[in-house]
Amino acid sequence: MDQIPGVAPGRPVAHVPEDINGLYEEARRCAGSGSFTGSVLLCRKLLMNIGVQEGAQEGKSFVYYIEFLAEKGFIPPNGRTWIDHIRQKGNEATHEIALMTSADASELVTFTEMLLKFIYEFPSAMAQPGTD
Repeated sequence: MDQIPGVAPGRPVAHVPEDINGLYEEARRCAGSGSFTGSVLLCRKLLMNIGVQEGAQEGKSFVYYIEFLAEKGFIPPNGRTWIDHIRQKGNEATHEIALMTSADASELVTFTEMLLKFIYEFPSAMAQPGTD
């Protein structure tokens, strides 16, 4: 028997700015409710929003935001392949007729979760100097 809505992939991530977290949670909810294409599009949009949150200029091309994140060290080692995968799936969802699948949405939400942990949660989890 199918559960409706389904279980949202991914897990909550701590210390994420409110607007970024809102998009991430929306991507999770979309995937859990069967709106896989919407989830994929939101994961793509999150990359741009993370770039702007971290200092990139607004109104630039999507490639600009990817390059910004890479140059500033926000993409983990060996993470460029996943960033490109999110970009390619997002482009398919935007520019082609193809619908995204549960597997597409789940894998993109999972990587987005890891990216948010790398950028926001893990650095915030370290004790601040002088607060032993």
